Amino acid sequence: MKTFILGGGCFWCLDAVYQKTKGVSAVVSGYIGGHLPNPDYYSVCSGMTGHAEVVAVTFDEAVIPEETVLDMFFAIHDPTTPNRQGYDVGTQYRSSMFYVTDEEKMLFEDAIQRNQHLWGAAIVTEVTRASTFYPAEEFHQDYYAKNSDTGYCHVIINPKLAKARKYYSEWLTP
Repeated sequence: MKTFILGGGCFWCLDAVYQKTKGVSAVVSGYIGGHLPNPDYYSVCSGMTGHAEVVAVTFDEAVIPEETVLDMFFAIHDPTTPNRQGYDVGTQYRSSMFYVTDEEKMLFEDAIQRNQHLWGAAIVTEVTRASTFYPAEEFHQDYYAKNSDTGYCHVIINPKLAKARKYYSEWLTP
């Protein structure tokens, strides 16, 4: 089993896709990369803590290749816009990848290079050594499954799920 910590805007979007990905055993929404210990959603949303909203995706590489997990990441968010994803603006929404080992850092950098041709602008995804990961509040865990009828899910998350299904249908459960 392997875990990648990835930030692509609001963690609800990444969570929704990876929860439906074959070989993924856990997705935990959380915060990383800031200077305040034990941040909460409201402090992170202030933009003053330096944390990014991320998901820790744990998966079995014997079921889904790590390259596929990373390529899905680049397909379901815009990695060319610094500190924003759509209507979500602030450093907490930055495109980011947090590595634990030098091997992970190389995998992340290779994924950026591999996916650059898909975008008309330069990928600005930060690749940073992981610091302390703080799980988000329970309300944020598996948000889409619990709240799929909300406007945010219909307008923001559903198009990302549709895009993931378009390109990675063999890796997603119904």
